[in-house]
Amino acid sequence: MRLSSFSFLFVLFVAFLATSCKAPDASEHPVTPVTTTSPYIVVLGVGQDGGVPQTGNHAHPGWKNPERAERVVSLGLVDPGSGERWLFEATPDLRSQWFTLDSRAGHREQRTPDGVFLTHAHIGHYTGLMFFGHESLGAQDVAVYAMPLMARFLTDNGPWSQLVTYGNIALQPMAADSTVHLNSRLSVTPLEVPHRQEFSETVGFIIEGPSKRILFIPDIDSWEKWSTPLSEILATVDVAYIDATFYANGEIPGRDMSGFPHPFISHTMDVLAAEADSTRAKIRFIHMNHTNPVLVRDSAERKAVLAAGFGIAEDGEFEEL
Repeated sequence: MRLSSFSFLFVLFVAFLATSCKAPDASEHPVTPVTTTSPYIVVLGVGQDGGVPQTGNHAHPGWKNPERAERVVSLGLVDPGSGERWLFEATPDLRSQWFTLDSRAGHREQRTPDGVFLTHAHIGHYTGLMFFGHESLGAQDVAVYAMPLMARFLTDNGPWSQLVTYGNIALQPMAADSTVHLNSRLSVTPLEVPHRQEFSETVGFIIEGPSKRILFIPDIDSWEKWSTPLSEILATVDVAYIDATFYANGEIPGRDMSGFPHPFISHTMDVLAAEADSTRAKIRFIHMNHTNPVLVRDSAERKAVLAAGFGIAEDGEFEEL
């Protein structure tokens, strides 16, 4: 059937409305294939557990502008030589994150990661395991690397225990400071860090490849509570993705944030102010709360972080190992 000029224009107008008014989708991130032969890390999300924007914050521009929305913090690890790929964290955004990683690494017949590394039992870091379950993919024996308390939490509490019982996931035990060798080119070492432990211990990871070492600590109470000085651990790595949940006290109106269990970006910058430019340049701040002003590209706070020689992680960036 041939459309009249008016009908054709009307169809175009409706299509424009549908496009311009669609709900924000934090999965709209680059999926350009990575062509390197070296192992690499891909950032798959930079937001705090609740995502950006968060539930109930209806005024956040991310609802209307996908460029202001962020997925929950996650890294992907790929070895192009073997075709293997792993996720760090199982977030509520796991579906789109796995699609992004698989797209960038090259789609393959295997529909699940070769493994998932968990830092702790807070909602943004493990709840994505549900997508491997009976009601979703119905996966078989996805390797999930977990510390002892984290593994016990998943085994003893539903609905996560069903994943174990049905064999959707296969728990792989980890121990602090004990290296997991993934293959001849890649290894992962968990580092226990102080953080709220309602259900499990908390770890960060050192991810090591043939040429580089990456530090990943999305959650920590404070650098001062940790037995390892931040500058000391930075001396052993090439890039560090570290906790940047909040920028400074006063970020959340009407609340004293001084007791919040996260180091402010402003404090981390002070801690490292006397370090060499090369040390500060290793930092990629990650795990930002939806209130964090560094998420706003033209904010004074973001400009201050970058001017001081630090980096801010962005969804889609990758680092060869």
